[in-house]
Amino acid sequence: MNKQFSYQDAFSRNIGWLTESEQAFLRTRRIAVAGMGGVGGSHLLTLTRLGIGKFNIADFDTFELANFNRQAGAMMSHIGQPKVDVLAKMALDINPTLDIKQFSNGVTLDNLPEFLTDVDVYVDGLDFFAFEVREALFAACAERGIPAITAAPLGMGAALLNFLPGRMTFEEYFQLQGKPELDKILRFLLGLSPALLHRAYVADQSAMDLFKHKGASTPMACEICAGFAATQALKILLQRGNILAAPWGLQFDAYQNKLAKTWRPWGNRNFIQRLGLMIAKRYFLNIEKGVHNEK
Repeated sequence: MNKQFSYQDAFSRNIGWLTESEQAFLRTRRIAVAGMGGVGGSHLLTLTRLGIGKFNIADFDTFELANFNRQAGAMMSHIGQPKVDVLAKMALDINPTLDIKQFSNGVTLDNLPEFLTDVDVYVDGLDFFAFEVREALFAACAERGIPAITAAPLGMGAALLNFLPGRMTFEEYFQLQGKPELDKILRFLLGLSPALLHRAYVADQSAMDLFKHKGASTPMACEICAGFAATQALKILLQRGNILAAPWGLQFDAYQNKLAKTWRPWGNRNFIQRLGLMIAKRYFLNIEKGVHNEK
C-alpha cells in the first residue's frame, strides 16, 4: 500500500522530546558528514530519522565484504557500489524530501569550501587514519565558526569530543600538525579516549596493527557513536542542554558498563597525556620490533 510522504507524520514520534517548532527548525538545518563507512552511514541515517532536512555527504569508496560487520549500507546487494550513492538512496527512502549534496570523490583540499557551504554542523565519519583531510576539515570548521563533532567507535563503546566556535580547536587539543604518522595515530587515539575504557577486553591483540592501519571494530560501537553524535547535533542546533566542549569529552563503554567524563586541559600537552603517549609509543614500537624479529 503506497502512501504519500508526510514529514509531519514520519517524524511525529519525535514530538514530546522535541516541540513541533523545534522539529520544523531541524528540517531547515544542513549537516555535513564526511565518510559514509563505519560511523558515517549510521550518522546519516540517525540524523535523517531525527528529521534533519539537508545534508552534504562525502565518500570515495565502494562497499566490500570486510565492511559487513559494522557499516550501515554494507549488504550483498551493495557490494561494489559507491558508499555515498547507497547511503544517499537509503536516506531518501526514509525522507524523500531531503536535500542531499553528494561528494563522490570524498572531501579534498579543493572541494572542502564547497563541502562546508551553508553547513550548520559538521559530523566526522572519516577513516581513523585520514589525518590530512581531517585536520583540514576541523581547521576549516574553526575558521568558519561551524561546530564540529567527532565520535569514535572504540571496542564496544564510543568516545565523543565537540569542538565549538570560540573554544579549544581540534589542533590545539590533539597537537597533530607536523608530527610523524605514528605520533599522529597515538595522539588521536589517546586524545579521543583518555579514559581507555575499552583496553581491558581486547581478545586478540594480533588483530590490532597500527603500522598497517589495521584495527578491529564492532557494530555496537558504530551505533553508539551515531546516538552520541546525533544527540550532540540536536543540542547544538537547538541551543539547549549542557553541551561539553573540548577539552571536556565523554567515553561510554557498553561492555564495561561505564561512562567516563574526561577533562584534559591543554589537550595532548597535558602532563598525564604526555606520559600516556610516551608509554603507548614504547609499547607499540616494542610490538613492531617483536614482529620484525619473528620474521
